[in-house]
Amino acid sequence: MEDFEYCKLEIFIPESQLSVLQKALQSVDAGHIGSYDSCLSYSRVTGCWRPLAGTHPYIGMENEICTAPELKVEVTCRSGQLDRTMAAVKAVHPYEEPVINVIPLYRVGL
Repeated sequence: MEDFEYCKLEIFIPESQLSVLQKALQSVDAGHIGSYDSCLSYSRVTGCWRPLAGTHPYIGMENEICTAPELKVEVTCRSGQLDRTMAAVKAVHPYEEPVINVIPLYRVGL
């Protein structure tokens, strides 16, 4: 990703964890755009999953598709700060394996 100065992270998280996530992102300067910081956007979505034996924390019923409301949070960070940003997110994320999509951005501020 060295060719891309910025990337966008998509993070799926329960709404109750938004303020904790914001503080974690702020601590690594993710979402810093121009003269603003802590810039992010989010939308309410419905997450679906089927828990498997041995899952921790175990949420739902085995062999049943479960759903719950959550947020899809989008934030930009410098590509050079990506590993640090992902570590900050994982440190506060309540899921066993956080869903964090990383998308390289060719240009920002067009």
